[in-house]
Amino acid sequence: MTQISLRPIGLLALLTAGATALSATPQAFAETAVLAEGRGLVEANCGNCHGVGEADASPHEAAPPFRNLSDSFPIDALEEAFADGRIYSGHPDMPEFIATPQQVDAIIAYIASLQE
Repeated sequence: MTQISLRPIGLLALLTAGATALSATPQAFAETAVLAEGRGLVEANCGNCHGVGEADASPHEAAPPFRNLSDSFPIDALEEAFADGRIYSGHPDMPEFIATPQQVDAIIAYIASLQE
């Protein structure tokens, strides 16, 4: 049988992490889940062209990184633009994809969280 030994510093880190997790509100967990869902959706559907993280470059030179979208487009207008669940652009090489209202909310929340 293998015995696990925690050094005092490791035990302190483990206890601190546990206390932090227990003190988080249900709303904080929900917000984290929404942002994670949004990030996953943009990574899968947009990441081939757009920079979708906090510092990555866009693979497609004409596609702006999502963290800079607010420089040229009001983020609160995204909800209206995506209201029908269709996310598309006038660019011929940008694919269209359909998203549920929950997915649109997650995408917008994630993009808004990136704005500099």
